[in-house]
Amino acid sequence: MKRFQKRTENFVCGNCGEYVVGDGFTNHCPKCLWSKHVDKNPGDRMEKCGGLMEPIGVDQKRGEFVLIHKCLKCGTIKRNKVSPNDDREVLLKIGWTVPGSNR
Repeated sequence: MKRFQKRTENFVCGNCGEYVVGDGFTNHCPKCLWSKHVDKNPGDRMEKCGGLMEPIGVDQKRGEFVLIHKCLKCGTIKRNKVSPNDDREVLLKIGWTVPGSNR
C-alpha cells in the first residue's frame, strides 16, 4: 500500500463548521486548523477512530512548518504540513511545541 494517497475531498470542519474545499493535500481546516482522525496513512481513510484532532503545536522540519495534532478520542499524535491557506493568526496562537511538554 502506498504511504500517501492524494484524495481531493471537500468537507465541513467538525470543530468550527467551516466549509473547506480540498485540493488533494488538504487534511485540516485552514480557519481553525483542527482535523479529523480518519487516516492510518495519509489519504487512505482506513482509521476507524474518527475523533477530532486538536492542533497542539507547530514545529519545523527541513525548512517547512509542520502542524501537530492530537486526537481527542484516542490520543494519537500526527504531524502535517502547514498549508499556505492556513490562518497565520491561529498558527501563532498555537505556538511552538516544546519537547517533553504534556501537550
